[in-house]
Amino acid sequence: MKSFTYEKAHSPAAAASAAVRTTNAKFIAGGTNLLDLMKLEIETPSHLIDVNGLAFDKVEATPEGGLRIGALVRNTALAADQRVRRDYGLLSRALLAGASGQLRNKATTAGNLLQRTRCPYFYDTNQPCNKRNPGSGCAAIGGITRQHAVIGSSDACIATHPSDMAIAMRALDATVQTVRPDGTTRNISIADLHRLPGDTPHLETTLVAGELITSVTLPKPVGGTHVYRKVRDRASYAFALVSVGAIVQRDGTGRVAVGGIAHKPWRVEAADAEIPRGAKAVATRLLDGAKPTRDNAFKLALVERTLAAVLTEAKG
Repeated sequence: MKSFTYEKAHSPAAAASAAVRTTNAKFIAGGTNLLDLMKLEIETPSHLIDVNGLAFDKVEATPEGGLRIGALVRNTALAADQRVRRDYGLLSRALLAGASGQLRNKATTAGNLLQRTRCPYFYDTNQPCNKRNPGSGCAAIGGITRQHAVIGSSDACIATHPSDMAIAMRALDATVQTVRPDGTTRNISIADLHRLPGDTPHLETTLVAGELITSVTLPKPVGGTHVYRKVRDRASYAFALVSVGAIVQRDGTGRVAVGGIAHKPWRVEAADAEIPRGAKAVATRLLDGAKPTRDNAFKLALVERTLAAVLTEAKG
């Protein structure tokens, strides 16, 4: 691990300001992803800004009837919150499908959204990777691609986003709140937080340098039946080959978001309208324009089958 300096942030604005004042600075909270990457020297920050002392560790009701989730709320606490379990069951189920209990105890809401891909070529510093080293190439293209993206990818990157929680947040239409180094704040729709790779896969979100996530807001509950199903190679502590999060109402309408297939949580609102027609119609819309490889073409059928299972469960 490369050497680095360290400071504790005492306010959101000070944390954001420090992040741009010091070259190659990073925020750290739970550290469940960042520390691993530092040990491998994939991430080599010269300065760490500890944000754990900031008051972002609460789940609070909003005047509009939703929930505001602090950026530092641990995944375990969020999944166990009675309001989340009652009104946003999809989120609780997605959180419990991720990682291990020990990691969920440390991992934070903001960190979960910002975790980096688990592409093995990204983790192997002997391999070219445009996400790790822009312009070096993508070893995954032409390599072993069973775990990789089938849609939304590019000639520069075919990695997938690993978060389970982000899939639920996308289906729930969450909004991310941030503070920027100049002290201004903004709201970012979860749909706009993550970028597709294009020719700049190293730019993974729409956050600007030094911008700090302070909370995530869920709108008023929409009711319905919430289902999250994760298909993976082993029963626990594995990332999704395909995951499906769905909210289905009594009249058959609903929302669907899919993980394990793209560079970001994948939702196509036009596909939501197809839910009453069944899984095949939904999958056709969701996967329009898909470009699978020989190794991961099975994901197209797996998406449809997982959708069928989820919709059957949701409809009783």
